Amino acid sequence: ASAPMRIEVKGEQWWWRVTYEGLDGSEVETANEIRLPVGEPVVFQLEARDVIHSFWVPSIAGKVDMTPGRSTRLTVRPTRTGTFRGACAEFCGAAHALMSFYVIVMEKDEFAAWWSKERGDAVALDHAGAGLFVQHGCGACHTIRGTQARGTVGPDLTHVGGRVSLGAGILRVNRVDLTRWLESTGSLKPEVHMPAFGMLPPAELEQMAGYLEALR
Repeated sequence: ASAPMRIEVKGEQWWWRVTYEGLDGSEVETANEIRLPVGEPVVFQLEARDVIHSFWVPSIAGKVDMTPGRSTRLTVRPTRTGTFRGACAEFCGAAHALMSFYVIVMEKDEFAAWWSKERGDAVALDHAGAGLFVQHGCGACHTIRGTQARGTVGPDLTHVGGRVSLGAGILRVNRVDLTRWLESTGSLKPEVHMPAFGMLPPAELEQMAGYLEALR
């Protein structure tokens, strides 16, 4: 039997950093979403970056606390396809209730197609909003693989347009919600570390949101 898939999940205030470890030693990072092939075992390595969090996907596994400085393992084998909501089950600060994620269990061939795409660099690099993303300093905190955006403070956005939620489960991934997020992050998620960009012209915010939506 092949070795089980390994996925590192780090709880941060207030989102989830998800890193897939390929069998060849490569790593692919995403955020607030975990995709799995049905019927295959997966080993989660759970850690917290700042305060205590708790990893909980009621339909798939019980609660496991995530404590700074300590690594915990959880092995699961999903038995049915579907989209399952997970959440932080330990109070972790102002936006604790706004720290959800989704586990999407897929047929094996669907997962293989997604994985092949997820490992690749970003698309839509000629989008009008790409230059604005760099110009306004977003790349200092976010990575978009294949571009000069290589920040590691916030979520990797290489394929953000293909995710099912934005802001750790609080918004949908579409141009309207992306624009809202860029414009007023702090009012949508209290004490979030990302600054709001509401001072920018609405047309620029919409172009940046369009660019992020196109990163599938």
